[in-house]
Amino acid sequence: MGHTFDIARHGYASLLTGTRATSGDDAAMVQARARFLSAGTYAPIREVGARLAADAVSEQATVVDAGCGTGYYLAGVLDQLSGARGLGLDTSVRALRSAARAHERGAAVAWDVFRPLPLVDGAADAVLNVFAPRNPAEFHRVLRPTGRLIVVRPTGRHLAELRGRLPAMVTIDPAKEHRLHRALDPFFEASVTEQVEYPATLSRLDALDLVAMTPSARHVSRADLNDGRFLPDQVTVSVLATAYQPR
Repeated sequence: MGHTFDIARHGYASLLTGTRATSGDDAAMVQARARFLSAGTYAPIREVGARLAADAVSEQATVVDAGCGTGYYLAGVLDQLSGARGLGLDTSVRALRSAARAHERGAAVAWDVFRPLPLVDGAADAVLNVFAPRNPAEFHRVLRPTGRLIVVRPTGRHLAELRGRLPAMVTIDPAKEHRLHRALDPFFEASVTEQVEYPATLSRLDALDLVAMTPSARHVSRADLNDGRFLPDQVTVSVLATAYQPR
């Protein structure tokens, strides 16, 4: 029997039958992220992810962004591939409202990336995973043998100045890289890794949004945020971006 799924009035589809997609980023987090990303502070991260994808796949690629958020990074890839189509997956309906409008060749779907992905085997030329949870077995299944997985994650220096002043912020696990490689190694082989690191100047609003757009927002007190001494005017942006090929 076939199934039909409604397109919400905000433009995304929900495939989470029997479950309301109410998890993920809340409205305040999504608004903060949209403001922060629109300022261009993370544009170099967007650019390296888009380039790694564009260097590995054709102009007519199908690109899946697992944990797409507002669609900022997926739109960057689609801008580089003039004939590509994109599909963003996320549990946050608030983020999907933005993702559905992020690019004319992109679609947005409510889905939990820890569940089997709603795609047939080999449907994707590229899977994009930026600051998001991973499902290596499913990423491998939906990728074509010639496809690429692009993973972008923070290094230990990422936003160190901000985390140093706000101890309640979520820290970066020193074993993160080891756990990443252990999880991906059965399915993928790294083909190229690039480090992106640069100082970023922040206005007070930028700094507030940078905290508010992450899970750290749930741990940092309003008093700390209202005290300007705790908000640096410059931070280090530091990430690793790796293109993986399926084994």
